[in-house]
Amino acid sequence: MENYDHIIEGMLYIRGDEGLDIKEISVVLEVSKKKATELMDEFIEKYEHRGFNGIQVVNFGGKYKFATNPDYFPYYQKMVEQSKAKLSQAALETLAIVAYNQPITRSKVEDIRGVGCDAMIRKLLAKALIKEVGREESPGLPILYGVTDEFMDAFSLASLDELPELGDIVETESDEDIFATRYQEGDLSETD
Repeated sequence: MENYDHIIEGMLYIRGDEGLDIKEISVVLEVSKKKATELMDEFIEKYEHRGFNGIQVVNFGGKYKFATNPDYFPYYQKMVEQSKAKLSQAALETLAIVAYNQPITRSKVEDIRGVGCDAMIRKLLAKALIKEVGREESPGLPILYGVTDEFMDAFSLASLDELPELGDIVETESDEDIFATRYQEGDLSETD
């Protein structure tokens, strides 16, 4: 018999913010929906009693996912606020893709970048530079992301029309990142 707890934990980690529903769990584990529900109930109970509780498993709208424990929110908020490092190149690339292509799904961002960007999406959400703006009408209803007012303020933009044309950016021979200079002037920051 497989160790379902280990598999479920890995599945939740891989899926990230999108979460897993019972149908997906039952298909992957090759069990009935009833058995999948029982396994998730057992997993959540075990996870709560594992000795650490900074991370919990929650069920929002039929989707199981990892979430931080709200009891410790003031500490997490302080951590984000005290961060003084600049955005990493990967975060800047992800942010630029969202800004130029919004609304856009995580998978489309990954297609453009050529690498996974779940962690970058989470960091940009935590920094309030991007936000969920809806759901795409496609299988799985993936989350659509767009930039926030904080993004506009951080880069001194009145509207997205003020973003440089992509052709102008490609033609420049400078290695300077279009967002890096403006971001450094702002009060926002990020750590990797």
